[in-house]
Amino acid sequence: MKKGIIFDMDGTLWDSAANVAESWNLAIKQDGSVDKKLTEQDIQGVMGKTMDVIADILFPELEKEARMKLLDQCCSMENDYLREHGGVLYPKLEETLSALKEKYPLYIVSNCQSGYIEAFLDHYGFGKYFEDIECYGNNLRQKGDNIRLLADRNGLTEAVYVGDIQGDYDASCHAGVGFIHAAYGFGTIAADVPEIHTFEELTETADQYFALR
Repeated sequence: MKKGIIFDMDGTLWDSAANVAESWNLAIKQDGSVDKKLTEQDIQGVMGKTMDVIADILFPELEKEARMKLLDQCCSMENDYLREHGGVLYPKLEETLSALKEKYPLYIVSNCQSGYIEAFLDHYGFGKYFEDIECYGNNLRQKGDNIRLLADRNGLTEAVYVGDIQGDYDASCHAGVGFIHAAYGFGTIAADVPEIHTFEELTETADQYFALR
């Protein structure tokens, strides 16, 4: 039996909202099609949604073609900016990833654009901790489908998804995997599920979860 842990990104591994807002504002200024300045709170409010939905929410004043063009520019700027500047890691992240990797293969599935996960891995040198990644930007598939896709191609017979918002829990249900709520993140879950209040608690919680399977 192959057991694995699959992670969400935002609100689970890090909080990149401030630097995402900074990078998007640079792209918006360069593009010139809208006159607005996004805040960290604006970005936090759309974390976890697919990129097309984020564009609809943040740039409703633009026609779809212009909206998607600006989105592409923002995402490109964001990936470059985060690769250089990073974000805010949750406490004890690397130590906990290192400990978890001794017992379980680790993975990431996110609703982000292509290159976002890679920017995170490149900035911190975390590629050594993760076996595989998948995201909406690679194939335009919803998170639940991508969790299932990644689990299947890596031969996982038992998997748990670690995320922070209701959409993450819903995606785990769609994929047929377990769920652990990162309660320190951006959202709440309307279900009785295991939860962690700091990232380092995951070593014990994951062991407890898999011991029951």
